[in-house]
Amino acid sequence: MTDFALRRPPLRKLAWLAALGPGLIVMLADTDAGSIITAAQSGAQWGYRLLLVQLLLVPVLYIVQELTARLGLVTGRGHGELIAEHFGRAWAWLSVSTLAVACVGALITELSGLAGVGLLFGVPAWISVSLTAGAMILMVLTGSYRSVEGVAVSLGLFELAFIGVAWAAHPDPAAMLGGLTQLPLGDHAYLYLVTANIGAVIMPWMIFYQQSAVVEKGLGPAHLRLTRLETMAGAVLTQLIMAAVLVATAATIGRARPDAPLDTVQQISDALLPFLGPRLGRIVFAAGMSGAALVAAIVVSLTAAWGVGEVAGFKRSLEHHPLEAPWFYGIFSFCLVVAAALVASGVDLVRLSVGVQVLNALLLPIVLGFLYLLALKALPDAWRLKGLYAWVVGAAMAMTAGFGVVAGLIGLVN
Repeated sequence: MTDFALRRPPLRKLAWLAALGPGLIVMLADTDAGSIITAAQSGAQWGYRLLLVQLLLVPVLYIVQELTARLGLVTGRGHGELIAEHFGRAWAWLSVSTLAVACVGALITELSGLAGVGLLFGVPAWISVSLTAGAMILMVLTGSYRSVEGVAVSLGLFELAFIGVAWAAHPDPAAMLGGLTQLPLGDHAYLYLVTANIGAVIMPWMIFYQQSAVVEKGLGPAHLRLTRLETMAGAVLTQLIMAAVLVATAATIGRARPDAPLDTVQQISDALLPFLGPRLGRIVFAAGMSGAALVAAIVVSLTAAWGVGEVAGFKRSLEHHPLEAPWFYGIFSFCLVVAAALVASGVDLVRLSVGVQVLNALLLPIVLGFLYLLALKALPDAWRLKGLYAWVVGAAMAMTAGFGVVAGLIGLVN
């Protein structure tokens, strides 16, 4: 049994309810502040010509996260722990290093998004990020996994506001269909945003989080079917939200003001206001962005603490008192404090957000490579990835990672 698998068997009548949570949270966190801004940039600059990318990423996202959940449910171990066990501690530290880079970048974008929302209402950035970081640290220090999970889901559901924004933007159905067939793959700027969108959907920290979360929650193989359904529903939901943001900006900014500067959260909000109304538009946009950033900040911070703990071997459970697991709570708090300090100093949110997503895409060969090998090697025969599906999964991962790297490098060089 791992250090953080403090299992308590759920009531049989509520077993289905006990299994819910990790898949939904990780998918809501997937549509984080950086992803929202990447989708907004995509719609503003290219109209509906990146909408097909959002749709194609639904099955890829499900495949990746289903394997992640399966590994956690069947083995009872976190992702970093399994890599160390089957490939050695050096490879595990390499994987966790990519995780740390992705988590730091993500945390900065989440807190920058929250700072931008605060500025919409005249609240200085340092106050917004300080209050957010302080509240999150207090929540984790005093709560259990289930209480943190409940808060995260509640906050993440505010992202549904973006679907209302897309509806209010009155997109042209004919233009949307036309955009699905217009793919300027020869344009380097287009390829750069394609890469950013891939990195905005398939993120290293998602794999670590969902696998650690199902173990932390004490779930097992009996919950696999329900976890798969939850993961599929979450994959559709997160891409629906991404598509909604893209559609909203394509139907408004992209149609009327394609050259509008979108360098801050305020500028994105202000560009939408003429089409949605000043009061309603600002409130709805703020609610959606806040929900996206908060749930992702919780997930990313926990992922960093879990991931390092799995490889280093220290206690790493929300069920432990802070004095029993000082390194776990210390890493969680340290990441938040450092990110908050950087954001308070002033960061170009939009450029950073898109760049972080491109970095995520460039890391995919390492992240997906380990996931695929573990699915082939670490699982017992009954649950092991094999047969035709193994070839399909391998091809989907290779194509996604390969295209992300090639397109990203082309976009960066040019």
